[in-house]
Amino acid sequence: MAKHAVLSSGAKLWRSLPCAKSELRLELVLACGQTFRWRETADGHWTGVIGGRVWTLTQTEDTLWYYVYTNQGGADGENSSEDSLRAESVTASHHSEVEAEMLRDYFQLHVKLGDLYKEWGTADSHFKKISDIFTGVRMLRQDPTECLFSFICTSNNHISRIQGMVERLCQALGSPLCQLDQTSYHDFPTLSALADSGVEERLRDLGFGYRARFLQQSAKQILDTHGPQWLVGLRNVPYMEARDSLRTLPGVGTKVADCVCLMCLDKCEAVPVDTHVWQIAKRDYKYTSGNGQKTLTEKVHRDIGDFFKKLWGPYAGWAHSVLFCADLKKFQHLKEMTSLKQPQNEEEREGECEGLKIKREFEGHEIKKKPKSEREKKAKMSVKTEEV
Repeated sequence: MAKHAVLSSGAKLWRSLPCAKSELRLELVLACGQTFRWRETADGHWTGVIGGRVWTLTQTEDTLWYYVYTNQGGADGENSSEDSLRAESVTASHHSEVEAEMLRDYFQLHVKLGDLYKEWGTADSHFKKISDIFTGVRMLRQDPTECLFSFICTSNNHISRIQGMVERLCQALGSPLCQLDQTSYHDFPTLSALADSGVEERLRDLGFGYRARFLQQSAKQILDTHGPQWLVGLRNVPYMEARDSLRTLPGVGTKVADCVCLMCLDKCEAVPVDTHVWQIAKRDYKYTSGNGQKTLTEKVHRDIGDFFKKLWGPYAGWAHSVLFCADLKKFQHLKEMTSLKQPQNEEEREGECEGLKIKREFEGHEIKKKPKSEREKKAKMSVKTEEV
């Protein structure tokens, strides 16, 4: 049985790209709800599918390491030997360059994230405080079909459940790729597979509920009305045109359309707004528009998006993703770790010492003023009074 690759046990089979952690942090980017197909298969090692290939990624301080498995051709790889699962990148220089470019494109490594963080931090003091903790959060450039149909599954859902649904979708309708440690990996389903007339019933049996109909009908509408290249073609039209086009599909509202525009259609200004982002705007930016509203209306969605675009500029969607990531419960420990660090400047250290001194003096004074025996007497007296 083939196993998931680990850098420490076979580094010569891995390839690498120069990439500092300040530009990309895998544990944040791959787990913050942009994509739903990556799993941590060893400490700091993430395995998922890009471009019909199974990858394991890990990183050191200044390097992104990757291992690409060969397709096995069987449903579960039962007839393939472990030797056949060597990295494609070591078999040919052509494969090596193709894979490197796929990775650069997927993580959009041509975008200098450090420069953007500086711009956003200068314009927004709250962002500056958050970004000092949550470095390396960047937008992926995903396959449009995978991104769209994954986000149709996000309606009234949470990340862990969406991950399970997307995985079941791939296992049911996607082409098999390989098996590692008894885990089967499949490609994302094609539009044709999603549009099949029997898909809705099959997905309902798999627990998709009402989303099953949206998935099948959206795929059918794209193929019948636009053709298989339509989604990719939306990369070449203006943001609002792309968003309005996506909203004609069953199960695609403004928020899902904005996610797709931002995460696979190159619309960096798109700011997806849900109730979570609405709360961030109100709590951290004292945003008051729509306060009388109990639900997120189209106007509130538009106004919040415009507010952040004006604040952050043409890459507003990227900045939004940093704050969204920072607000997820799974990452709160990073804030707690930072809060335990010593104050950074001398004045704050002196202030803390003085505060601690005053606190100790006060506590010592209280202890002398109320000895334990006296407190116990008063406690007993109060108990008797309550009993009466």
